[in-house]
Amino acid sequence: MPEKFGNVCVYTGGLHLIRKSGVGRAIEHQIAALKSQGIRVNEAPLRACFVVHINSVFPRSVITALYARRHGVKVIWYGHSTMEDFRNSFTGSNLLAPLFKKWITFCYNLADVIITPTPYSKSILDTYPITKPILVCSNGVDTDFWNGEYRLSADRKLVMSVGHFMERKGILEFIALAKRHPEITFLWFGHTDAVLTPAKIKSAMKAAPENLHFAGFVNSEELRRAYRNCDLFLFLTHEETEGIVVLEAMACRIPVIVRDIPVYEGWLTDQENVLKFRDESQLEGMLSTALTTDQSAMTEKARSTAEERSLAVIGKKLTEIYRLLKYSFKEVR
Repeated sequence: MPEKFGNVCVYTGGLHLIRKSGVGRAIEHQIAALKSQGIRVNEAPLRACFVVHINSVFPRSVITALYARRHGVKVIWYGHSTMEDFRNSFTGSNLLAPLFKKWITFCYNLADVIITPTPYSKSILDTYPITKPILVCSNGVDTDFWNGEYRLSADRKLVMSVGHFMERKGILEFIALAKRHPEITFLWFGHTDAVLTPAKIKSAMKAAPENLHFAGFVNSEELRRAYRNCDLFLFLTHEETEGIVVLEAMACRIPVIVRDIPVYEGWLTDQENVLKFRDESQLEGMLSTALTTDQSAMTEKARSTAEERSLAVIGKKLTEIYRLLKYSFKEVR
C-alpha cells in the first residue's frame, strides 16, 4: 500500500535552528517512521512528491507550503506549537504570544491537514480560527534505540531532566528542589542561547547548588547513557503538546514523575505508568517514594505505553492519513 503514495518530502529547511529541540527530534522520527513502512522520503524534488510534511513555522516554511500547493502537492503541517506553550519560554515570549498565535494560525491554514501530537493540543488548536482538519498522531519514540533496564546508582541517587532553559519547563522548581536535597545529584540536559534566556533564569542558574549540574546539549547516544544510569526522570513542565523526552525515559524503563497537567490525560496515569504531582508537597513525597522503593511494575507499563507510540506504529498511522488525503479527504473534516 505505501508505494501508491509515491515520494514524500519531509521539509528540513531551518533544521539547524531547531535540531536541539523537540521539533527537531520529531522531524527525525517522521523520516524514520515513514521509511519503516517502505515509503521513499526526500528522494525526489518537492514538485514530484505526493505530500510534504512541514514542522517549523519560519517564513521559508510558508514559501515551501505555497510552492507545494501550486504544484498540487498535499501539505501536512505539524501543530507542535501553540500560543500557550510559547508563553514563559524565551525572552519576550509573553509579549509576542498573541502575534505568535496569529502567525501559526496563518501557517496552519495553508495545510491540507494539520497533525498535532495529543488530544490536548488538538483541543487548544480547535479554539483557534483554523479552517483545516486537525488530526492527532503522536510524535512517537524510537523504542529500539531508547531501550534499557532500570538500574540504581551505586552510591548517590541521580535525578535528571531535559529541556530548554525556560520557566515553562520547570527549571526554577528543579533548581529549588536540588537546593532542598543536597544528598541527591541532579542533572539538567539541554541548552538555550544566552540571548534568549530570561534574566531570572540566568540568575537562578548561577545560584544553583553544587549537586546540580547543567550538562548542556548532548547527542542521543550520550543522553541514552544518562537515562540508563539515572534513578529518576523528573519533568516539571507546566505546558506541553506531548513531551518526547518523557516517552524516551519511559522507553528506557526509568521511573518518571510529571506535573499533573491536561496534556497527559488519557495516556499517562498516576501510579500506573508514571507518578503525577499537583503541588510541591506532593512532589517531595513522590521523590522519596520513587528513589527508595521498587518501581519495576510501573516502569514496565511505561515501556508498554512507549511501544504504543513506536516509530513503526506512527508510520502506519501516517499512511492512514495519506489514504484520507488521497481518497476521502472530506471525511476527516
